[in-house]
Amino acid sequence: MNPEDMIMISVDDHVVEPPDLFDAHLPRKYRDRAPKVVQLENGTDVWRFGDVTIPNIGLNAVAGRPKEEYGIEPTAFSEIRRGTYDIHERVKDMSAGGILASMNFPSFPGFSGRQFAAAKDKDLALAVLRAYNDWHLDEWAGTYPGRIIPMALPVLWDAELCAQEVRRVAKRGCHSITFTENPAKLGYPSFHDSSWDPLWKACSDEDVVLSIHLGSSGELLVTAPDAPVDVMITLQPMNVCQAAADLLWSRVLKQFPNIKIALSEGGTGWIPYFLDRIDRTYEMHHLWTGQDFGGKLPSEVFREHFLTCFISDPVGLSLRHLIGMDNIAWECDYPHSDSSWPTAPEELAAVGDGVPDAELNKITYENAMRWYSFDPFAHRSKQKCTVGALRAEVAGHDVSIKAQGARSAAANTQIGALAGNATA
Repeated sequence: MNPEDMIMISVDDHVVEPPDLFDAHLPRKYRDRAPKVVQLENGTDVWRFGDVTIPNIGLNAVAGRPKEEYGIEPTAFSEIRRGTYDIHERVKDMSAGGILASMNFPSFPGFSGRQFAAAKDKDLALAVLRAYNDWHLDEWAGTYPGRIIPMALPVLWDAELCAQEVRRVAKRGCHSITFTENPAKLGYPSFHDSSWDPLWKACSDEDVVLSIHLGSSGELLVTAPDAPVDVMITLQPMNVCQAAADLLWSRVLKQFPNIKIALSEGGTGWIPYFLDRIDRTYEMHHLWTGQDFGGKLPSEVFREHFLTCFISDPVGLSLRHLIGMDNIAWECDYPHSDSSWPTAPEELAAVGDGVPDAELNKITYENAMRWYSFDPFAHRSKQKCTVGALRAEVAGHDVSIKAQGARSAAANTQIGALAGNATA
């Protein structure tokens, strides 16, 4: 397919929250204790919530920077692209990159909102979380209807309150809630505990997808303290693989047959082997483990419940029929370091060379629309949604790579310590 003719919806991008996020949405009695942005002596902007300092990790916002400047050190807002935190500039960046619509995971609260959940004052935590969700729905997604797939943060510490929040945001058209890949790692009941049932029921009733992003348990797979960072980056999809196995063998899918789960930023190339493995495990062991999928194979159950996604995955595309054509979506991962922005259409067209147009359409936008109950064509004609049409709307928008300069070693040491404390 010609890249200019594609329609592209990304099911995994990220927002770097703006400093004024809580100004209009948090009840007045909580505003003096709201999370706020402060600037350190070395010029770095960080979020502070209570006693916790949360930096903007550098790899989370490198769009528009040369690869030699990638790194884990946090940055100031002045050093990152405005499209990371300004919705008007974000939509321009999306159009310039040929992206029709995007679902945006949070940054400083943690992918599953765990920074809010860790607050001792749970009334404050709930107020802050709801304010965040209202900001996301009203300002981030609401400013440009049809361009942002709405997403909400969960109330991790209380399943009943979490279910209420799912129902509250669903009434406003939000059909995605981000969730942790392993609640037990965060000190909460595991997926196998019935205490989560109110949440599973709410998601099932309201057709809300449980969107599970890698790293949302607060940790990534690391083999040894002195292992190169490349090891951690390579193994990131294994976090999602673990979550998939945990949920597939749990009671959740059996007792809540309408629940839908997205494995975000996990890639797809590993899925065919995973499906073979779970079927083999079932064949060899279900008589003594007691697993029963009602006459179905685990791989069939997986395809009924799980959405997978990829940025650039030649192996996954070549094995797409073993995964399931209704179970694959595309992601851009803007503004993270793995992102293909602003040349994602060209990259995907090259990787997908030989894939029939009908199948590519499922991957680039149709599956995302169906899974997330999202209809961008209600806001603009299909002809205006193509890569070529979107780029023409913002002709001249600057997407050039610009160096920002590296920080000093001393600054990186200080910031790295903050980053470690925030992500532990």
